[in-house]
Amino acid sequence: MKKLHVVVLGGGTGQATLLRGLKNLDHIKLTAIVTVADDGGSTGRLRRQFHIPAMGDIRNVMVALAESETLLSKLMSYRFQNHPDSEISGHNLGNLMLTALTESSGNFMEAIASISKVLNVKGRIVPSSLQVITLYAQMVDGTIVRGETNIPNMNNRISRVYYEEEVVASRQAVEAIQQADVILYGIGSLYTSICPNLIIKDIQNAIIASKAKKVYVCNAMSQPGETDGYDMNDHVQAIVKHSQCQVDTVIFADDNLPEDVLLRYQKMKSHPISCFDRKYSYEVIKKSMLDFSDGLVRHDPLKVQQVFEELLHKG
Repeated sequence: MKKLHVVVLGGGTGQATLLRGLKNLDHIKLTAIVTVADDGGSTGRLRRQFHIPAMGDIRNVMVALAESETLLSKLMSYRFQNHPDSEISGHNLGNLMLTALTESSGNFMEAIASISKVLNVKGRIVPSSLQVITLYAQMVDGTIVRGETNIPNMNNRISRVYYEEEVVASRQAVEAIQQADVILYGIGSLYTSICPNLIIKDIQNAIIASKAKKVYVCNAMSQPGETDGYDMNDHVQAIVKHSQCQVDTVIFADDNLPEDVLLRYQKMKSHPISCFDRKYSYEVIKKSMLDFSDGLVRHDPLKVQQVFEELLHKG
């Protein structure tokens, strides 16, 4: 039986959570296309100092797709803290390893492949671009914001995100989309994890030309500074606007949120994403997909796996 090629576009912890569920599906060939627009924290410091693409989201995806949790996979996520006077303070060990391998080999893709092999990663990890890129946002009032980390902090409403320079997609990202049977968007920050991939022209053109099924896994909660007041359809329309391509199916978590969790998110100015009972131009699949065990709203990888088994089975 031929394996279905599933491509997941995104970044951040949301994409990693989605991949933790998908990696256990034996009948799919998995490729993660990861944004490299992050410019904050350890990632931002390393990309400025060594002029290499942002690797933080790629590191997260590596750990998520590792076949099993090992000492190395745990060390990949280790962050040096409690060393305020040291240059290493705040750096993530996985980021330093990727930087060292890129420096020694002269090739970012080779560095990713080397660590992926050691971790026995289940799937391929591909940066959306090999350039050092800066994300911009235009707000509805015309204000321009520079830098991925600054975009959610403007107390404004985002109209679009874009790059000022011409960004070329990695060859591997374009080829993966061309070979895809299913393209997944999500889970993750709409404007700073998902859309930064979609606005790269080569990726956009490949998605438009693709006959693959386009599926969006909708966020469960709004993100302050990015999606305040958004419902499910607002998320979808932002993806359509930035990709120039229709979404075929939306997977929506319809769990009831515990009262204490709701109150916690209200204090953070975050609200549950609503899905209104009306007809949409796309299919909506509602499933229980969330986990509240740590007092936060998170997608459960096992439930994600079960939902996608059903989706792929029915074609």
